[in-house]
Amino acid sequence: MPSDKLSLPKSFSSWVSGGTQDCSEKTSDNSEIRTSKYTLLNFLPKNLFIQFHRLAYLYFLAIAALNQLPPLAVFGRTVSLFPLLFVLTVTAVKDGYEDWRRHRSDRNENNREALVLQSDGFLPKRWKMIQAGEVLKISSDETIPCDMVLLGTSDPSGIAYIQTMNLDGESNLKTRYARQETNKLFLGGTMIPGTITCEQPNRNIYEFMANMELNGHCLPLSQSNIILRGCQLKNTEWAIGVVVYAGQDTKAMMNSAMSPSKRSRLETYMNRETLWLSVFLLIMCFVVGLGMGLWLNRHKPELDTLPYYRKVYFQKGKDGKKYKFYGIPMETFFSFLSSIIIFQIMIPISLYITMELVRLGQSYFMIGDQHMYSSLSDSRFQCRSLNINEDLGQIRYILSDKTGTLTENKMEFKKASIWGKSYGDTKAGSHDSDAGVEEPMVGGRKWKLKSETTPDPELVKLLYKELHGEERIAAHEFFLTLAACNTVIPILTGSPSSISCTSLSDGPTSIDYQGESPDEQALVAAASAYGYTHFERTSGHIVIDANGEKLRLDVLGLHEFDSVRKRMSVVIRFPNGSVKVLVKGADTSMFSILKKDLPCDDHMRDVTQVHLDDYSSEGLRTLVVAARDLNGELLAEWQHMYEDACTSLTDRVVKLHQTAALIECNLTLLGATAIEDKLQEGVPEAIESLRQAGIKVWVLTGDKQETAISIALSCRLLTADMQQIIINGNSEHECRKLLCDANAKYHVNSASCFDNMTNTHGKTEKNFLEMPSQTKSSNMSQQTAGKEDRPTFCPLALIIDGNTLVYILEKDLEHEASVLFNLATSCKVVLCCRVAPLQKAGIVDMIKRRTDDLTLAIGDGANDVSMIQMADVGVGICGQEGRQAVMASDFAMGQFKFLKRLLLVHGHWNYQRLGYLILYNFYRNAVFVLMLFWYILCTAFSTTSALTDWSSVFYSVIYTSVPTVVVGILDKDLSHKTLLKYPKLYAAGHRQESYNMPLFWITMVDTLWQSLVLFYVPLFTYRESSIDIWSMGSLWTIAVVILVNVHLAMDIQRWVFVTHAAIWGSIIVTYGCMVVLDSVPVFPNYGTIYQLVKSPVYWLSILLITVIGLLPRFIFKVCHQMFWPSDIQIAREAEILRKRRPFFGSNLDQDSS
Repeated sequence: MPSDKLSLPKSFSSWVSGGTQDCSEKTSDNSEIRTSKYTLLNFLPKNLFIQFHRLAYLYFLAIAALNQLPPLAVFGRTVSLFPLLFVLTVTAVKDGYEDWRRHRSDRNENNREALVLQSDGFLPKRWKMIQAGEVLKISSDETIPCDMVLLGTSDPSGIAYIQTMNLDGESNLKTRYARQETNKLFLGGTMIPGTITCEQPNRNIYEFMANMELNGHCLPLSQSNIILRGCQLKNTEWAIGVVVYAGQDTKAMMNSAMSPSKRSRLETYMNRETLWLSVFLLIMCFVVGLGMGLWLNRHKPELDTLPYYRKVYFQKGKDGKKYKFYGIPMETFFSFLSSIIIFQIMIPISLYITMELVRLGQSYFMIGDQHMYSSLSDSRFQCRSLNINEDLGQIRYILSDKTGTLTENKMEFKKASIWGKSYGDTKAGSHDSDAGVEEPMVGGRKWKLKSETTPDPELVKLLYKELHGEERIAAHEFFLTLAACNTVIPILTGSPSSISCTSLSDGPTSIDYQGESPDEQALVAAASAYGYTHFERTSGHIVIDANGEKLRLDVLGLHEFDSVRKRMSVVIRFPNGSVKVLVKGADTSMFSILKKDLPCDDHMRDVTQVHLDDYSSEGLRTLVVAARDLNGELLAEWQHMYEDACTSLTDRVVKLHQTAALIECNLTLLGATAIEDKLQEGVPEAIESLRQAGIKVWVLTGDKQETAISIALSCRLLTADMQQIIINGNSEHECRKLLCDANAKYHVNSASCFDNMTNTHGKTEKNFLEMPSQTKSSNMSQQTAGKEDRPTFCPLALIIDGNTLVYILEKDLEHEASVLFNLATSCKVVLCCRVAPLQKAGIVDMIKRRTDDLTLAIGDGANDVSMIQMADVGVGICGQEGRQAVMASDFAMGQFKFLKRLLLVHGHWNYQRLGYLILYNFYRNAVFVLMLFWYILCTAFSTTSALTDWSSVFYSVIYTSVPTVVVGILDKDLSHKTLLKYPKLYAAGHRQESYNMPLFWITMVDTLWQSLVLFYVPLFTYRESSIDIWSMGSLWTIAVVILVNVHLAMDIQRWVFVTHAAIWGSIIVTYGCMVVLDSVPVFPNYGTIYQLVKSPVYWLSILLITVIGLLPRFIFKVCHQMFWPSDIQIAREAEILRKRRPFFGSNLDQDSS
């Protein structure tokens, strides 16, 4: 692996090489960060390039270009550019404003100052000037300006507390350590010559590999020795470190890439209908062009005498300017192109901006919904993506994490199995028996824990009484392991980080534990409640108050928890010189490494397994605890391998795994822990409502199968009447067989079972997780009598583990994956246990590839990010595991129960509004274009227009745009109470009732009728008059605006003041604009409106157009609602009746009461 070297000579004029590049060659702005997208020079070309990725914009650009050609100049050349320029300008202004804010933020960030060691000591220096190799001094509560390796801190042990909220969203404190070798030198004021060799800059914020050469010694550096840019120093007076990555090379900046963009399903369908409109447009243009050619050919002998076609204009009896006649073929082609320009708004360019504005308004009301405010986390609903609001109304599959999403992720220690005996079964209220037990204390100091754990009196008696024997020793080592085998940080209120026993206070000292895992915090707090209080931690040792005795334990090495080993171990040296390895982990990974020398070992393991099954059946999270003595050659070999692995810059993780495997074997089983993670409030009710709405809820968790099943029963995901199909396969062959058997037994429609099942060899790929031998084979749950013969009559629940998914998903077994999908979709519930983060994303991808249904993934931790980004809609929970899921999500909320309101209420509203909005925009523009089309057919296909250029432009931009936006934001077909009371109404989105192809064609037929009425009614009413064409154009303009607005008013479900103002106000604004345009003397329509309004025929024409045009639609709506009402219509009628009941039935209600 290539590496960088950072030299720390006495002058600190350090050099950096990723080869041999000297620091002095770098410019002063190399450390400047930039998150902005544009500069002053490239803004216009780059922004236009991005905007023209939308094909509709290219279409309108081509239209505007055609209109600039003299033979095709239907509209004024400036006027034809107005719609496109308006859309481009609005988007450019929005993008420019957003980028200006980024520039301002970057400028403020780059100009911040930090203390950098120079010849005169630590002096301020701007962040953008800081280079790799320089030494910084950071004070408490300051933000770290770059990635730096700790050299020393104000704490004598070299510990520093940091908060990484700006980096990964986690609010809990973490510890970083300075090497004792450098910390002592800094505290002594000694200059440090040395060299740091580190890996090339990368985006992995959870790993760091480097070595420091100091005084001839090679010291390993890891993630615990580096502080990343964006973190804050907390509870530490100062820290000094050397810069390893600066500016754009920092891990924070390399992780600043945006999450993948998502596109709504409605927008995809909209493009399909836009294609049909384009076909209609070309057909109309072809008709006009063909008609023009036929008309010219028919009148060919008369062309010299016809106006506009005679070859010479005569001016005052003399020959004037010649008319450019290009011949019938070219005139036909020009007519075709001119008609494209005239009919251009058939493709609604304004629809894009309208949808953005409507989505923005919908998001505003979703964010402001007080029913989705979480007082527990003090968090409001967040809309982090504005382009998929309507997808919330069509979700078919919800894939949910369990811990922290369905549960609170606030762990509480409940039970323990120690040396074959279970403790913690005491009921609440039985506290009298332990009244005589004193609080754990050391030298007179009493510890006051922030979390409360009620000790088991029998276990306390075992720990405190002077008893001897294996059980007492096992209990002692059990709680010692809980207190020592972790990465938590003890925070003592009002005391320094390191407490000496000489500074004792009379009252109890409050202690709080900060850690990356709530499980660890609960276990350490439980150990403290039983008298084993962990109250001091440094990089080299920990101090534990063990039943009043201060134990200083030297930490020789720490193997942190990872998803491959599924366990954690720490090697410690006791004051008497003995060395032990303390291990805790999942039962699937621990039982295979326990010693099996004596029969009692097997007995202990069997008893503990029974206890684990009991705990899991109660929904408790379990861990197994074990230990082992290390001495002699084994300890020396481990120390050598550990030092070599820690200092390695290549394959460090693999070498650490090999080192851990050396000592994590032949362990003595001490016992097991059981932690309760309670269900969140409202989860069962939310899941029940979502299932009634036709949404399938799948739970993907890393917990044990028994624990997951228990939680699923508690939250009503699983019910007693469900037939459980449990598939746990230990090999590819077994997985195939179990899937085939399940499909045959429950009559699932799928492809034929595997013909070559007996020919499989069970080969496994490299580098995938080793399957524990204790994993159970298929355990089809017992069926009651009578159900064996008819399993299809009861609902099915599929329960599958991560091992099986490894064989099916990760080995690309396409046929098996199809069978699994068919089986899963036939089940009412799917529960996936022991799944890894990438397996969660694989399950989402399996659904997306095999169905068109929309998926929603919801989770709260970093392990849910891949699933959230893979799903059509990702929802993050602001929980206990940080904010990584929130930062990767499209929407974020405080609790799972809000998902019910988000989908059933806001999702339904958003889908109904956007679906209608798109159809209405198609109708609104098509009726206008068809009106122009009929006019052209009646004017010898001449591509002339009776409407002014400005009226054509203003129609979709000003005259009719505001009502569309207002209705799209505010209209509600049903109240939120009705939608929540009847979840099945959500299925309207599944049936695509608001937007579908038949509805599109019905709308187009209605549009065709209304356009005919719009055109021919004025011709009929003015057939005996001498009205000029511009007056007719003014009539058509106001008539079409009134027609489409009344059409919209007929479909509005909820009238408020703003709706009235938008609908009727747009008509008034249209009249106002027409008065202004008709008052300009240079325009051909000068004064027409003033003459028209005086005529009764004018008002009669508008009335007839509105009534006749909308009459078929009105009749159709009435008949449809009377004879074929939808669920939505029935629910709406019930709502109206409930509202009227107080007025009509008040006396009756009083009598009945």
